[in-house]
Amino acid sequence: MEPSTRRTAGSRQEEGFGGQPRKVVNGGMAPHLRRSNSSLCKSKRSQFLFGNCDKQGNLSSWIPKNIKKKECMYFVESPKLSDAGKVVCECGYTREQHLEEATRPRAFQGKEWDPKKHVQEMPTDAFGDIVFTGLGQKVGKYVRISQDTPSSVIYHLMTQHWGLDDPNLLISVTGGAKDFNMKPRLKSIFRRGLVKVAQTTGAWIITGGSHTGVMKQVGEAVRDFSLSSSYNEGEVVTIGIATWGTVHNRDSLIHPTGSFPAEYIMDEEGQGHLTCLDRNHSHFILVDDGTHGRYGVEIPLRAKLEKFISEQTKERGGVTIRIPLVCVVLEGGPGTLHTIYNAITNGTPCVIVAGSGRVADVIAQVAGLPISEITVSLIQQKLGMFFQEMFETFTESRIVEWTKKIQDIVRKRQLLTIFREGKDGQQDVDVAILQALLKASRSHDYFGHENWGHQLKLAVAWNRVDIARSEIFTDEWQWKPSELHPMMTAALITNKPEFVRLFLENGVQLKEFVTWDTLFYLYQNLEPSCLFHYKLQKVLAEEPAAPRLQLHHVAQVLRELLGDFTQPLYPRPCSSDRPRLSLPLPNIRLNVQGVSLRSLYKRSPGHAAFTMDPVRDLLIWAIIQNRRELAEIIWAQSQDCIAAALACSKILKELSKEEEDTDSLEEMLALADEYEQRAIGVFTECYRKDEERAQKLLVRVSEAWGKATCLQLALEAKDMKFVSHGGVQALLTKVWWGQLCEDNGLWRVVLCMLAFPLLCTGLISFRERRLQDVRGLPRIRAFFNAPVVVFHLNILSYFAFLCLFAYVLMVDFQPAPSGCECLIYIWLFSLVCEELRQLLYDPDECGLMKMAALYFSDFWNKLDIGAILLFIAGLTCRLVPGLLYPGRIILSLDFIMFCLRLMHIFTISKTLGPKIIIVKRMMKDVFFFLFLLAVWVVSFGVAKQAILIHNESRVEWIFRGVVYHSYLTIFGQIPAYIDGVNFNLDQCSPNGTDPYKPKCPESDMARQEPAFPEWLTVILLCLYLLFTNILLLNLLIAMFNYTFQQVQEHTDQIWKFQRHDLIEEYQGRPPAPPPFILLSHLHLFVRRVVLKIPSRRHRQLKDKLEKNEEAALLSWEMYLKESYLQSQQLQKKQRPEQKVQDISEKVDTMVDLLEMARLKRLGSMEQRLVSLEEQVAQTTRALHWVVKSLRASGFGSEEGVPTLVPQKVSEGQDPELDRGQKAEDPGDAYHVNARHLFYPGSSVLRFPVPNEKVPWEVEFLIYDPPFHTADRRDKDSVDPMGDALEPLSRISYNAVDGHLDRRSSHGTYAVRDGLPLNPMGRTGLRGRGGLSCFGPNHTLQPVITRWKRNQDGAICRKSIKKMLEVLAVRPPLSEHWALPGGSREPGETLPRKLKQVLRREFWPSFENLLAQGTEVYKGYVDDPRNTDNAWIETVAVSIHFPDQSDVELKRLNSHLHSCDTGMSIRWQVVDRRIPLYANHKTILQKVAALFGAYY
Repeated sequence: MEPSTRRTAGSRQEEGFGGQPRKVVNGGMAPHLRRSNSSLCKSKRSQFLFGNCDKQGNLSSWIPKNIKKKECMYFVESPKLSDAGKVVCECGYTREQHLEEATRPRAFQGKEWDPKKHVQEMPTDAFGDIVFTGLGQKVGKYVRISQDTPSSVIYHLMTQHWGLDDPNLLISVTGGAKDFNMKPRLKSIFRRGLVKVAQTTGAWIITGGSHTGVMKQVGEAVRDFSLSSSYNEGEVVTIGIATWGTVHNRDSLIHPTGSFPAEYIMDEEGQGHLTCLDRNHSHFILVDDGTHGRYGVEIPLRAKLEKFISEQTKERGGVTIRIPLVCVVLEGGPGTLHTIYNAITNGTPCVIVAGSGRVADVIAQVAGLPISEITVSLIQQKLGMFFQEMFETFTESRIVEWTKKIQDIVRKRQLLTIFREGKDGQQDVDVAILQALLKASRSHDYFGHENWGHQLKLAVAWNRVDIARSEIFTDEWQWKPSELHPMMTAALITNKPEFVRLFLENGVQLKEFVTWDTLFYLYQNLEPSCLFHYKLQKVLAEEPAAPRLQLHHVAQVLRELLGDFTQPLYPRPCSSDRPRLSLPLPNIRLNVQGVSLRSLYKRSPGHAAFTMDPVRDLLIWAIIQNRRELAEIIWAQSQDCIAAALACSKILKELSKEEEDTDSLEEMLALADEYEQRAIGVFTECYRKDEERAQKLLVRVSEAWGKATCLQLALEAKDMKFVSHGGVQALLTKVWWGQLCEDNGLWRVVLCMLAFPLLCTGLISFRERRLQDVRGLPRIRAFFNAPVVVFHLNILSYFAFLCLFAYVLMVDFQPAPSGCECLIYIWLFSLVCEELRQLLYDPDECGLMKMAALYFSDFWNKLDIGAILLFIAGLTCRLVPGLLYPGRIILSLDFIMFCLRLMHIFTISKTLGPKIIIVKRMMKDVFFFLFLLAVWVVSFGVAKQAILIHNESRVEWIFRGVVYHSYLTIFGQIPAYIDGVNFNLDQCSPNGTDPYKPKCPESDMARQEPAFPEWLTVILLCLYLLFTNILLLNLLIAMFNYTFQQVQEHTDQIWKFQRHDLIEEYQGRPPAPPPFILLSHLHLFVRRVVLKIPSRRHRQLKDKLEKNEEAALLSWEMYLKESYLQSQQLQKKQRPEQKVQDISEKVDTMVDLLEMARLKRLGSMEQRLVSLEEQVAQTTRALHWVVKSLRASGFGSEEGVPTLVPQKVSEGQDPELDRGQKAEDPGDAYHVNARHLFYPGSSVLRFPVPNEKVPWEVEFLIYDPPFHTADRRDKDSVDPMGDALEPLSRISYNAVDGHLDRRSSHGTYAVRDGLPLNPMGRTGLRGRGGLSCFGPNHTLQPVITRWKRNQDGAICRKSIKKMLEVLAVRPPLSEHWALPGGSREPGETLPRKLKQVLRREFWPSFENLLAQGTEVYKGYVDDPRNTDNAWIETVAVSIHFPDQSDVELKRLNSHLHSCDTGMSIRWQVVDRRIPLYANHKTILQKVAALFGAYY
């Protein structure tokens, strides 16, 4: 047996799970508060609001209240001395290290020291942050806790106060506590794989925390990771659980209110038999039992904590998983074997690293053998091989115990994974760990696809798509798309794009996946940190009565981002609409026990998908959260891809305007540019194939994007690169020329404008053949409706207006308006009417306010309104006789504004347009320059004026001296008197009374000389000229140069982008120029106001296609999108850096393959040599026996003949033998459960009985099983306890003893010392155990079955065979189902369990059914309650209802009920995965075979 945790000095115990885990009692604490990524993000965002002092204060107040330490309260002198030769207590501490009251005389002095009585709990005094001196500034967390601390409290501390997120996986690393050597390559593989699995899956690694053995290996793995470039991806959580009393230098960790931080010194040389903490762990839990120097104290607490964490659930994206636990084993001794055994017993998968030494290698060596070949002698041989130093200490009982444990470990191959370096492609430990978990999950019994679904949940939680591809999406299980929908939602919410891609590859159709509820659920689970979430909350806050989030709120925010020209994507709900999920937005996460995500997909019949474009909805959802990879995958599925890309660009650019985080802003702009490039790429492919269809894509009305066009989206997003594309410009040019051919020269157009009868000739060519052939009015109408003609007519009209205006101002401005002036008034009135038409023109029905805002957003419109208002002001003054001259001045200034309007007209010119853009940009530079210049002008002017002039009171002359003269000085007009050389009193006014002369500077009137300091004014003037003329003017030139170069690169794009506005303006403008345009305005007034005919955009810029034509166009676009994506992939592969990376990966793969081949050859050679050595040894022993027999003149007995060891499994065979090995081994058919070391319902341990020692006939001299008979409540109906033989002597075995039948179905069994012997052999326990009587305990198992039928009543089939349904019950607090049978009351026919689920009135009928049933099994049952003297035998009777209309079947269903509310009853489909007890599944398999049914 394993020694107790008390060890001698210098010895240490391996880490592990410890004893059998027990239920953890919740000490009043909330078990756990789940922390999602969103809450973690919130906490990170709010960290700046709370200082470290607040956090430390909260921790300092919470920990002492909830976490305790242990102190020895009674000093009992120990005969042993400390390392320093001091007297110590039995607890290991010296007298000085005890509390004062512990050393006082006590009433119970002289009694033996008892830790239960003499150790008390007190508030802990060691917690906070820990820093290892001289080893950088990495800060960890630590706490000293009592060994009795509830696991719920520890978990609460880690998740709530230490800020750890719930793990997706728990990795418990155990093994040798002493330093050991590993092969360099194996060490590298282990370190890399362990950290990779922790970092990629978000796992916690739990070790012993000390700087020795396997803990040191884990710490160094984390250190290597932290030094690598991938450290920025996230910290690896490594938790060390160590014994407080064995930590060296632990005094530095003690502080009553916590240490923030505590400086810990690693002193390995002076640690003695203690250990130092490992500096590479991030968190430490130091377990205290009040003793010093005793190892292994932490093992029970660690086991309970790991079990508690593995029972917790983690929910993300509507998918809930229990946190999986895996044990990784390196090297190790006896304690490690006990740890592995406990882990396997509790269903925890274990990964054994072969080649690490000792226990790990012993198990790895025998893991591939049948159980029958794992004998005591074999284990003894392996122990001698791997435990050479301590082999002599192994007793026979210890070897037997090891053999039994190893047999039980290897028997559960589904929980055991052997990682061999280079074996079967195993390159990384991380893959082995995850495969072990999936293999363990696969071995569990589930209904239907639940087993595969559970594995997929784990893979999604770990974010390991490689594991999902290789282990889950195989030919072994065919996934239905609907089964992947919940996982698809979880992958979307948790931002796992590779899984989204995987699900799409495996049949998920977005049209079926995206429903009303799904989309609503996705918006409920937006990241709280994203800007869109904030805008949604803002919209909700503006509505009264705290409304719930609905999709029309989302549509409202999206319309703000896309633009008011779009229609809402999701309409407001009507009262008849189906109800939404009543989830308020602040509660982002669904309750795990509430609405399950799978329920969202159980749609009612006839319920159609809500959105018409699910790809659009998912794309928007991904884009607003700035999820690049996810959006890329979804966009690749889109049909209207150009519009989608442009809309994404628009949304991202609008969001970036409000984003405060610089990094997020840059990411958004970069992603917006990327989607613009995608739109350009796809449009380029389309334009190359068919120019006309490509241009149709630009002006097609997209219903999916709010009835917008691609051109509108590009213009609103200011995607200049897209608009400047040749195809877009070709469309604009086509619109610009109207129905005219583009090859018409401009001189022809102007000539026909001036002499339109020339149109009847062939001077102008038209695009349409009809117009080309027709003469007369149609050609004239087509010519004058062309925007290019309208534009040039307006230019001529505008030039005429300016000439007339200039003539009136300079020549014909009379007191009474002349005819020319009246013509100007009419002309201006026509311009005003045109501006009003542009203001009220609303083809998209945006509303007057929106159109007004859009109108005034244009600079030239503002200039037009300003010029018109100034003209009206001048006209008003002009008509007043006394204000004639001011009116002329105002009109003269207004003429300047009308002339500036010419710049807008000439933006259409390819030569002048870009230059005008440059001038506009330079105007901004001038304004910034004027601010800097004003500082110097005012500062110099005020100083000069104050030095030269005394008390100037005239404001106009102050302005002249301060501003005007200073400004002119820049251009060389230097004041004559500033240096005193040209000083003349005649040119100034001494007292400042002459309004036409400046006031004289400070001067000596008598000497007629200046009195001011000329040297100072000259210095100021020089400095002023230096900074203004040289510095500022050159700065202005440099700014102009920079602006010119910057704009010049994009001038062509900017000009092409702005060209659209002018084209659209004149495309919708009436053809007649001012003032004749008044006739067109009158016509429009009649149409809009009188006839109520709405305005509409020209088809050339917005065209709604027929459904068939639109569908064909979108299919063509989607086809070319695929071509574009393929070309992008090809270009990516052709890049030099990509080629270098591919070559590097191929070289690495080749090196790994060569190394694997070498290791396989070496391994095969080693195995063959070992096998050869064993054969030679056996041959030697056989020859020795022959010689010995011959010398004795006889042939000897047959029992002494040695047998050769069977040939070992070949190297190519899988050591785990998951599917290749036999399901059962000879000799392993019985007593598997009946020999488990832990007897159920008690703390009794069985004596270990290996397979070969099970038969009673086999000699087993050391066999000494304990005696156990449980005390039962029904004492009258059970046999006596059995501690005295006299009551037992009255029992009649192998006969009917009163109301008990003690006969066995296997015949007569032996009775020894008054107790019957189990006919199947030893179990490791004597007595009655938990059974009712000695000898056989008879039970009855009725197997009630019927055929599984579909809705039509036909029998369901699988693999050609019919499918059965069995009636099963599930007891309270049990995960397994069972057959409704068991033990019977004395004299009764029906089992107790069956009576609990059947009404009493049906009992007689069921007895008749039992009598008519078929017996399918009768005999021994391998039950964990069996002992050497008591066992269970059962009779299984099949009751089958072949007809669904059977009267008895209907009566049975009507009489089913449960007396216990916790018991469940239902018909289960018969399948090998049905979660029944093992012995019940064996019976059910026999029934299925009886009827030839599927199993």
